[in-house]
Amino acid sequence: MIEVHGLTKRYGSRLAVQDVSFRVERGEVVGFLGPNGAGKTTTLRMVTGFLRPTAGEVRIDGFDTAASPMQARRRVGYMPEGVPAYPEMRVTEYLRYRARLKGAPRRQLEDAVERVLDQAHVDDAADRIIGQLSKGYRQRVGLADALLTDPPILVLDEPSSGLDPNQNRDMRELVRGFAGDKTVFLSTHILPEVEATCDRIVIIQGGRKVGEGTPASLRSGGGRRIVRLVGPGQVRAFRVALQGASGVRGVISGEQGDDAASVRVEVDAGDAALDAIFDAVVAAGLRLRELVVEQTSLEEVFAHLTTTEASDAEGPGEAPEERPA
Repeated sequence: MIEVHGLTKRYGSRLAVQDVSFRVERGEVVGFLGPNGAGKTTTLRMVTGFLRPTAGEVRIDGFDTAASPMQARRRVGYMPEGVPAYPEMRVTEYLRYRARLKGAPRRQLEDAVERVLDQAHVDDAADRIIGQLSKGYRQRVGLADALLTDPPILVLDEPSSGLDPNQNRDMRELVRGFAGDKTVFLSTHILPEVEATCDRIVIIQGGRKVGEGTPASLRSGGGRRIVRLVGPGQVRAFRVALQGASGVRGVISGEQGDDAASVRVEVDAGDAALDAIFDAVVAAGLRLRELVVEQTSLEEVFAHLTTTEASDAEGPGEAPEERPA
C-alpha cells in the first residue's frame, strides 16, 4: 500500500533523509519511530507528496507520487503535527470548509462531516469553537479532517503529541480501531503508544533507517540479549571471568550485595553464549545462584539503535521548512 525506495532529501550539502526504504502493507498499522530531529516529519512530507525528494521513489497504492501526484494524494489522509486548524472556526464549519477544499461532492458533504465527527469521536464538540477546545479535542479534529474523503491510507504525524495520559489512551484506541480497515503510518516518539498500537515499527536515526520489525522481533535486539547472573563473590571477579568468553559482548552493570554479586551481561543470541558463560564462571571458581535471560524492552532497543548509530549518522536530522512540491 505504501512503498518507499531509496528516499533521500538533501538541502545543499546537508542530508535530512538518506536512502530510506520500507513498505506498509494493506491494513497494517506501522509506527515510524525516532528521536526528535531524526527526519521523521521530513520523511512523512515526502511520503504524502507535500515535499519533493532529492532521490528515491514513493508509491501510494501503486501510484508514483512524482509521476501521478494527484492520484496518490487522493488515497491519503494526512494529519500533520500540531493540527493547523483555524481557531476561530467552529468544528463543523471547519470540516465543511476542508471537505470543499478536498473536492467532496456538495450532495455528500454533510454526510461526510457527520461520518468523521463520529469516527474521530468529536461529535459532542461539533458546534464548539476550535480555539476553545482542549488539545485532545483539537487532535481529534485533525484526525476527522484526515478522514473526510474516506481515504484508504492514513499518515499521522505525532497524533498524541502534548496529550495527557487519558487523551493519549483515547487517541491510541481511535488509531488502533482502523487496523484492518485502513493502512496507517504513524510517526511518534512515544514508546508505549507504539507497543499498544502498531503491528510493525520502522526506526530512523540521523535520517537513516536503523531498525525495522515487529515489536517482538525488535525486542530480541537483532541477536542481542541481556543475561542477569547472581552468585556469591565480587562483581569484579565476575567481570574478569567473563572477559573473552565466546558470545559475551560485555558486562553492562553490576551490583554488590552483602553475600552475592549481580551482573547484567550483553550476549549474542543462542544457547552457545549461555554455555560459554557457565563454563567461564566455573573455570574461575565461581558459582551461580541464578542465570536469567531478561526480556529486552522496546525502550532498550530504541536506545541501543539510536545511540549506536548516532555517531555514524550525526548531522542530518530534520531540515528547515520547504514549500510543498
